[in-house]
Amino acid sequence: MKRVALLFLLAGFFIPLASAQDHFQAGVYADYLHFSQTSSNLAGLGARVGFKAFPHVILEGEMSYDFAQAFTEGFTDTTSGSLSFQQTNMRVLHGLFGPKVEGGHGRLRPFVTVKGGFTNFRLDARPPSLDTLVSSVENLRANNVSGVLYPGVGVEGHLGPVGLRLDVGDEIYFNGGTRHNFRLAFGPFLRF
Repeated sequence: MKRVALLFLLAGFFIPLASAQDHFQAGVYADYLHFSQTSSNLAGLGARVGFKAFPHVILEGEMSYDFAQAFTEGFTDTTSGSLSFQQTNMRVLHGLFGPKVEGGHGRLRPFVTVKGGFTNFRLDARPPSLDTLVSSVENLRANNVSGVLYPGVGVEGHLGPVGLRLDVGDEIYFNGGTRHNFRLAFGPFLRF
């Protein structure tokens, strides 16, 4: 109940700021994560929304879902070598929130960001689909959730209300120590 009250309090504070600025952003993106512990490369899709709270500062929230990826494994025995493909069955759900500080006023704007949130690693043998995403979100608290800090940099360009954005950073999660993971996201957004 306290979390719901805090959510309403924050929404009551930030919504007037957003409407006074009359500047929102919403977009989708392709997400790439290099998981350093197993040297796995994961890719998925995500969405983000943000609003201008102050000049050059946009508060953003985003969520992405990285699908299970295939990896190759080779072995050699006394007669021949073989190459096989296996599904990792590992899925990653990320949720981040924080400020993005933009530089410049033109059509091409560099930015820096620092976001906090969560990452959820899970093993799921079911095929990746909308149903597995929904069940991942519904069962979030019952599974392996770790805190995340995401410092990143990027650039975005726009023509009118439509733009493209590229950002890279270090998705640091905390689970039995600090784990650094390279993350790249690229995709379109709308400004309104």
